Amino acid sequence: MVLIALFLSYLAIVKKYEPLLLLPLAFGMLIANIPLAGLSTYDEGGLIYYLYKGIDMGIYPPMIFLCIGAMTDFGPLIANPKSALIGLGGQLGIFAAFGGALFISRVIPGLTPFTLKEAAAIGVIGSSDGPTSIYTASVLAPNLLPVITIAAYSYMALVPLIQPPIMRALTTKKERVIEMPMQKRVTPRMKIIFSFAVTIATLVFVPEAGSLIAMLMLGNLIRESGVTERYVRTLTTHLLNILTLLIGISIGATATAERILNLRTIIIILLGLFAFAFGTVGGMLIAKLLCKITGGKVNPLIGNSGVSAMPMAARVSQKMGQEYNSQNHLLMHAMGPIVSSTISSAVIAGIFISVLA
Repeated sequence: MVLIALFLSYLAIVKKYEPLLLLPLAFGMLIANIPLAGLSTYDEGGLIYYLYKGIDMGIYPPMIFLCIGAMTDFGPLIANPKSALIGLGGQLGIFAAFGGALFISRVIPGLTPFTLKEAAAIGVIGSSDGPTSIYTASVLAPNLLPVITIAAYSYMALVPLIQPPIMRALTTKKERVIEMPMQKRVTPRMKIIFSFAVTIATLVFVPEAGSLIAMLMLGNLIRESGVTERYVRTLTTHLLNILTLLIGISIGATATAERILNLRTIIIILLGLFAFAFGTVGGMLIAKLLCKITGGKVNPLIGNSGVSAMPMAARVSQKMGQEYNSQNHLLMHAMGPIVSSTISSAVIAGIFISVLA
């Protein structure tokens, strides 16, 4: 485990893969596995034990959503509502991993079967949304929280490596050069109405997802209101950095050897990759369908943004689009599916919790 921690530190420092989260996570893993240090999450009365309470009590993930809302422009989704379908397609990974977890434990001899709750928590890795994965696992499968979190954030960090081969395999050269028209302007009033409407609808129909969605929408309301600039600066910088640091070190300190080094962990890591790949495929297929329906007005390269890896997936869309057509500007078009995916994955997590918890 110490070697794994050092390797993750190498990825964070040298390769710059999600260093803001991966570095404290790796360090938490390191200190938790030093004998007699007493710095794991399970050492009652220690520093990390109390820091972890923010996850255990469901505080950190909604607060992260508050910060994400303050950083996110919902305009691309409102301007192009059909892009929400791509975000829905990206949820294919959740159900693929959910089914895979239930199936694989029945075909590998000697493997303790995953329960429905554990399978659901594993499936949410496919959302590529770290806070949602943490929140769901903390409620449905606390025993799997360390490995689910590590898998979710590791695959988010590896978006630039995992997604491009899938994107190339599912698109043609003709599709990759499609230029998408500039989006219509969305007024702050429309964005404010959207935030209130989504909050009310979620709290009425899927209240278990309420804490995540409500905080996401509050953050966006703060951003778009135009009267709370100080809050925006605090949420998008200081508070986000503090929460990311606390989550990283707290989750890392749960990854002790006896809980990580086993066959189930390896399977969960592989199922996470399976889920992430299928989520990307689902988004790409819906984007290709929209391309056909609209007569070539949607570039399928934005389909990778059907997963919630914000903003990395959108950057991949932009980079690949410009590789094939220097006039391609797909970044904002890709943000619509990502916002939709973030909302959809939180709602699906809420449904899992309401049914299984």
